[in-house]
Amino acid sequence: MAEELNTRFKGGPSESPGLLLWRTTMRWQRIMTAALAPLDLTHVQFVLLASAMWLGRNGEPPNQVQLAAQAGTEVKMTSDVVARLEAKGLIARETDPRDSRAKVIRLTAAGTAAVQSAIVAVEAADAAFFEPVDEAQLVGLLQQLAGEIR
Repeated sequence: MAEELNTRFKGGPSESPGLLLWRTTMRWQRIMTAALAPLDLTHVQFVLLASAMWLGRNGEPPNQVQLAAQAGTEVKMTSDVVARLEAKGLIARETDPRDSRAKVIRLTAAGTAAVQSAIVAVEAADAAFFEPVDEAQLVGLLQQLAGEIR
């Protein structure tokens, strides 16, 4: 006799939104990894570079805490990845003139070139991945699930 499973998804795991989101995220991450590999960037390195560029677009470079908040990453991990990006020559860290305990992040010329190439690659990969769905509707749903809109 088959054991009764304690689940509300009687049709099986393929009905679970959580599992589907997990599988979708894993598939999307593999695609991002492949898109960024030729540029020698990990996905988190790309996100931090792009976030630093976005936050610094008006000439005011972000500090590491602001960068972590923008990217949605943990501050310590952000610091570790930023150190790797600095070693690659893609960013420079400087003491924040407003707070000597903080570091501000500036993209180098190489970092700017790398992130601009990466944005093209990531956006092309995103366009192909999300092509089967209504992207505007999906973005709205994801913003709602992320708690960004109610």
